[in-house]
Amino acid sequence: MVRREPAAVARALAGAARAVEAVASRGQSADAALAAADRGSELSAVRAIALGTLRWYLRLKPAIEALLARPSQTPALVRGLLIAGAHQVEYSRMAPELVVHTAVDAARLMDLGPAGGLVNAVLRRFVRERALLLEAVDATLAGRTAHPSWLADRIGGAWPDLEAILTANNQHPPMTLRVDLTRTTPADYQSALARVSIESQMIQWLPTAIVLDRPTSVSALPGFAEGLVSVQDAGAQLAAPLLDACPGMRVLDVCAAPGGKTGHLLERLGEGAEVTAVDIEPERVARIAENLTRLKRRARLVAGDARRPESFWDGKPFERVLVDAPCSSTGVIRRHPDIKLLRRPGDIEAFSSLQLGILRSAVGLLAVGGRLLYCTCSVLPEENQQVVGRLLECEPGVQLAAMPRGSELAPGAIDSSPGVQLLPGSEAGTDGFYYACLEKTTTGA
Repeated sequence: MVRREPAAVARALAGAARAVEAVASRGQSADAALAAADRGSELSAVRAIALGTLRWYLRLKPAIEALLARPSQTPALVRGLLIAGAHQVEYSRMAPELVVHTAVDAARLMDLGPAGGLVNAVLRRFVRERALLLEAVDATLAGRTAHPSWLADRIGGAWPDLEAILTANNQHPPMTLRVDLTRTTPADYQSALARVSIESQMIQWLPTAIVLDRPTSVSALPGFAEGLVSVQDAGAQLAAPLLDACPGMRVLDVCAAPGGKTGHLLERLGEGAEVTAVDIEPERVARIAENLTRLKRRARLVAGDARRPESFWDGKPFERVLVDAPCSSTGVIRRHPDIKLLRRPGDIEAFSSLQLGILRSAVGLLAVGGRLLYCTCSVLPEENQQVVGRLLECEPGVQLAAMPRGSELAPGAIDSSPGVQLLPGSEAGTDGFYYACLEKTTTGA
């Protein structure tokens, strides 16, 4: 936000405050809230401020509320502006006094009336007293890392290095590319990036992956519009090789949107691949179609409920099935900090029940001898190992299939019995993902 005109800075702060309020008070996703941002505002700045505020919201909110006489009676938009302003004071390079002036201007742009005086007074106090205010919040690890305490407790109950995971969740994620190996090589594409002054590094343990030294617009990437590369976390790029599909096989990808893994499968399988990609909402299926069009790849796309395969299945078994199940997304918090505000403890049980239902249905579509890959972007065993364990208990015709051990799959990946878990903050530098490979042994499943 340095060097922007004061009016533009105020517009950006106002837009960010509206987005923060939509997430915190109305339960919208950050993507939806930002999509509704005023098109006249500084959209890149709105996004940066909003996501930064959401990342640190649970650290800043109690500090701001300590300065309010009646926090619960303060209008939601005012709270959003105060917390966004506190974020700029604490985490941006703007002078604190300038942030206060900008926030007052933003209050005027937001038609907050006399609340502008409250914004001025509270943020001035925050500037003066923030060291003591934040010291009180930072007394707990959950407060210091801006996580809900229930989530920190669950992650800590599953994994010993809790602080490393929570710290990684607050880091800015890398921009990682997947190279289409049928059309170029990582070395050649890295040279193409260098020619347009984009610095990058190859990921040595993953032959398809390049990570950029700095994120950039996809429009700046050579060949992106033509499908030469895709943006995909290195951890997500493990799905296609783990499924081990071969040309000529019938392949099913359920819960496939937005289509990143579908595209990777098609790149590996080549022309004539018989891939069916399913997702529950037509709008989500449209996103798969958009991505495959860019990649110049084809698949059969179906809007349907994976738990009710009669809507899309012709009765002929699939030799490979990928189940990228809906989950809490607790492994991708660094990309989606709103997850920390949107998730509730009861969500985890609901997700695990949904995941088991989808998984059992998918097993019914799998050919004897076929391979199924179950994956999530969760770090919670209730959605991962425990779901697979429950499936094995209720489906005797299914067994675990061979897959690489954790350290063979990615640096720092953990054998989690069953399956392999990648954690944020691990040596691999990926998001959090879980993978388990299953094989169907009898038609009784």
